[in-house]
Amino acid sequence: MSPPVAVAAADLGASSGRVIVGRVGPGQLDLSEVHRFPNTPVRVLGGLHWDILALHDSVLTGLRAAGRAADLASVGIDTWGVDFGLLDETGALLGNPVHYRDPRTAGAVDRVLELVPAQELYAVTGIQHLLFNTIFQLAAAAGTPQLEAAATLLLIPDLLGYWLTGQAGAELTNASTTQLLDATTQRWATPLLERAGLPAGILPPLRRPGDLVGHLVPEVAEATGLSERLPVTAVGSHDTASAVAAVPARGGAFAYVSCGTWSLVGLELDGPVLTEASLRANFTNEAGIDGTVRYLRNVMGLWLLQESARAWAAAGLAVSVERLVAQAAREEPLRFVFDPDEPRFLPPGDMPARIGAACRELGHREGPEGPAVLTRAILDSLALAYRRAVIDAQRLSGRAADTIHLVGGGARNELLCQLTADACGLPVVAGPAEATAIGNILVQARTLGAAPASLDGMRALVRGTQPLRRYEPSGDTAAWQAAAERATR
Repeated sequence: MSPPVAVAAADLGASSGRVIVGRVGPGQLDLSEVHRFPNTPVRVLGGLHWDILALHDSVLTGLRAAGRAADLASVGIDTWGVDFGLLDETGALLGNPVHYRDPRTAGAVDRVLELVPAQELYAVTGIQHLLFNTIFQLAAAAGTPQLEAAATLLLIPDLLGYWLTGQAGAELTNASTTQLLDATTQRWATPLLERAGLPAGILPPLRRPGDLVGHLVPEVAEATGLSERLPVTAVGSHDTASAVAAVPARGGAFAYVSCGTWSLVGLELDGPVLTEASLRANFTNEAGIDGTVRYLRNVMGLWLLQESARAWAAAGLAVSVERLVAQAAREEPLRFVFDPDEPRFLPPGDMPARIGAACRELGHREGPEGPAVLTRAILDSLALAYRRAVIDAQRLSGRAADTIHLVGGGARNELLCQLTADACGLPVVAGPAEATAIGNILVQARTLGAAPASLDGMRALVRGTQPLRRYEPSGDTAAWQAAAERATR
């Protein structure tokens, strides 16, 4: 193994981003956050967009800080999936990328499914049915001047990488979220796109984690103070792919919850599950590191609590999420439960009112009153959704799990971790909270020869260097079963 190296991870989530310097060597994995910035969408004339130029500028600021903090050997970028920018034939961006919470796909979904039935779409791509999948976003853009002028489609991490290096491509783990990739061949599903009337020619060449994206273009080198020779390395550029790579598991008998704005709940498999039953259960097969498959279900996640906090703040009620969680731990358990994956919870808006309405529709005379009670309802309901996903993933894949690894920001939420153990009846190992950045960093370091070559070896390094906490299941199993039936009836 090579001597220790320092690399920079640009890790962009749906609500914030950061640049983290990682120092990796034998028995060493140290992290230092050098820049954090908000990721605030912008609404213009009824459309919701990402402020992509502000994000690019924030990445440059972070890389400048990273270069001052360490002698960098590589840079890697990860973000959320499905969203994209369109470039014209000169490489110019044709408008700000549309946010996945924008409602523009409502009519496009039916148009695609009329041409390619859902069963066939799933048999090829293995991706769960979500209104914001890239295939539906492209269909919604059909006939627009932007799509007509487009020469290249770049997913968000690839767009940012293009601006750093001038090299266009599509990293596999993020490409697999689009519903445009063949899950078996791991190539673009060109015949399917042509049947759906979508322009397959705008899709760029595919890359895999560890591939070279390119080297910094002169203007980026000048803006950041870094060398033009500095490589940008493809990582698991879908944030969940990087997070799952950093799950500190021993062997393969584990389930995971990657918990942040979204929660991704499932198993790591050797191949996709493309059955009719898997389609009905709305499970997805996304590419992971080293040929693995992330077999999972999207759960609405801590977005419910984040958006509720925004609603309370707008009403003049300043709240601390940490304090709310502490108060929620003292509230009556399983009093209010609901299905957090209902479509009504996807767009921004008055989340407390929507949750109250959902609870009343499930038979409660009134919804949860007050922030602490509503917070407990959210966390109980998320734990139930994790329970359903873990049970279903094992049933559909034929693979059992003896432990749940909860990684990401949710690992800091002690109540959610304990409720997940109680609901699922399995021990939960919480941490690392910075799993996505760690996975990003380890793939870069491995490419440079400074991290273990195998996925098991990288996970052992995480176990040996990062703080973890174990939660044992407790409580009334029958109460969780009854609550699960109430939440989805």
